[in-house]
Amino acid sequence: MSLRCVIIDDEPLAVNVIKNHLSQIKDVKIEVSFNNAVEALEFLRDNPTDVIFLDIDMPVLDGFSFLNSLEKKPAVIITTAHQEYAVRGYELDVLDYLVKPISFPRFLKAIDKIKRLQFNQSSEKEHLFVKVDKKKMKKIYLDDILVVESLKDYIKIITRSGKHIVHQTLSSFTDSLPKNKFLRIHRSYTIAIEKVDAVEGNSVEINGSLYVIGRSYLTEVKAKILDLD
Repeated sequence: MSLRCVIIDDEPLAVNVIKNHLSQIKDVKIEVSFNNAVEALEFLRDNPTDVIFLDIDMPVLDGFSFLNSLEKKPAVIITTAHQEYAVRGYELDVLDYLVKPISFPRFLKAIDKIKRLQFNQSSEKEHLFVKVDKKKMKKIYLDDILVVESLKDYIKIITRSGKHIVHQTLSSFTDSLPKNKFLRIHRSYTIAIEKVDAVEGNSVEINGSLYVIGRSYLTEVKAKILDLD
């Protein structure tokens, strides 16, 4: 599955360097680049990504202010000509700090760090426990989950072996799942990406059932599913 990347930098030369480096690496995809952090912020509210390459010195909204404005932070790699910003960057939990001009070996090291992090996160969460009644916690293996459906303040977890009703919102449950394995496709559905058998119009087929893809999710869903092939 491709690592989705967004570039935020007002220097065209720097953007081209990053794009060129990314073009030489397998399993990465440039979603979009911005020379304005405000526009990037608006895009990311509705279009989650895996990695942001972020410059600090930009007009209107600087890189640090941008980071503080993000509701959910993906992996962030700062790209700047200023070494002195490093301490503040790491205080904001950035994954890496690249000083311009960025060499390809150093860039590749940052990408490898992200891939290792994603692998570790997916390996750590092989199962989870959910509360199915007042006294019982049920272990559910992530590989068994097919679909999670919203029932207002509850969710229905559909697995290979059965269904489980849990008092939790779909948003909070989805946030607890590995992003490389599960995908929100509708305000009512989160699916296991690898369990998709077919895409039919604006629906996905899983285990013989069709689940509608919400209009605002359609582009991301189709891109992510097609990346599996």
